[in-house]
Amino acid sequence: MKKHNIGFISLGCAKNLVDSEIEMDCLIRNGCGITGDPEKADLLIVNTCGFLNSAIEESVGTINEFISKGKKVLVTGCLGKRADYVRRSCPGIVGVAGPQDYNEVLQQALGFLNSSGSASDSGIKLYTESLIPESSLTPPHYSYLKISEGCSNHCSYCVIPELRGPMVSRKADNILREAARKTEKGVREILIIAQDTAAYGKDLGNSDCTLDDGRSVRQDIVSLCEELGKLNIWIRLHYLYPYPVLDRLVELMSDRVILPYLDVPMQHASPRILKSMKRPGTVEKTLDRISKWRKTCPDITIRSTFIVGYPGETESDFEILLDFIKEAKLDRVGCFAYSDTPGALANSMPQLPDEVKEERLDRFMTLQQEISKNNLSAKVGRVLPVIVDGTDSMGRLYGRTMGDSPDIDGLVYILTDAEHRPGEIVSVRITDSDEYDLFGSESSD
Repeated sequence: MKKHNIGFISLGCAKNLVDSEIEMDCLIRNGCGITGDPEKADLLIVNTCGFLNSAIEESVGTINEFISKGKKVLVTGCLGKRADYVRRSCPGIVGVAGPQDYNEVLQQALGFLNSSGSASDSGIKLYTESLIPESSLTPPHYSYLKISEGCSNHCSYCVIPELRGPMVSRKADNILREAARKTEKGVREILIIAQDTAAYGKDLGNSDCTLDDGRSVRQDIVSLCEELGKLNIWIRLHYLYPYPVLDRLVELMSDRVILPYLDVPMQHASPRILKSMKRPGTVEKTLDRISKWRKTCPDITIRSTFIVGYPGETESDFEILLDFIKEAKLDRVGCFAYSDTPGALANSMPQLPDEVKEERLDRFMTLQQEISKNNLSAKVGRVLPVIVDGTDSMGRLYGRTMGDSPDIDGLVYILTDAEHRPGEIVSVRITDSDEYDLFGSESSD
């Protein structure tokens, strides 16, 4: 019997990437092959993002591009929650399923490949929550690990609770089992992700969980990080809502249990806009917390994201945000001009003209670029540990510091005569910097 080859295109965030890895695993367990070349796929699974209009347009465009080339496409992911819209916008798809509908994806894929319209449960190896995925869509030396799904916050610009449901945490024993397995396979950096990472375990009542070795561990983010830190690899946290527990996490960063990297999407600084967004925080308290974090862990890298041009944002609100950025001097910042999210509360609010949004985005990023440049220049002369990622088209070895997450942060370009493999951690003396990247030479110090 022919072994069917399935291709994957994963759009959107790293959480989608993990979903794609699980779907790949399910299909491999059921006898399918996986190809990295979409042109050679008997079936192409497109994992979509449906968070912003721009993401929806990208998803629909990608699907229709491959359909126009004669490929058979199965759609999954957040946009799959709007199945009727997908079928109207992408005539010719072979099926559609929502996010985390792993068994639905599996059965639709096998049903199509077997030309039977749908597959029976009989004989199919279905996904279970205890399954530890072996497939990877990242380089071998780092990997994403999702510790919960969904979100129980209801920010006015966001529809994640509607797309992915309320927060549901994984059991700690399964998370730690997966982390240990990744480490055994050679992963040197694990990136912990969720919609609301700092809230891990709240839906479980922060109850205790018995591990494989018989020990009991409390199911909360601090206890989980303490256990992950015992793997002696880089553990990086993403998407931390600004709960009080962050102070305790920063202490773990100072003790090098986890990387000194704090990713806290702050979204704005104007109290009026934050209230409209249904987000917590005031400028003074946030600045005080940032100061405290830096005193606790002087090497900490603080990353955040912001939205400009939010409905009703005045020039005064925007100036408050700029003043905050000047004062906070955050290390890594992403900023987005507000865009409608289908179904979000904010869509009904008075919208700003696109030219105002873009002008504010430009002013924001020009300011932050200068701050980033100054922050990075302060690292010149220091010797920093750098995880090697590879070699670029110019033959330069490059990697990342503890303060750089893959794909979203800067790089370190390394001058060395030695050969190093991805995943190795080398000491680099920083000799130069620009707005986003560092340059240095391998050091024996």
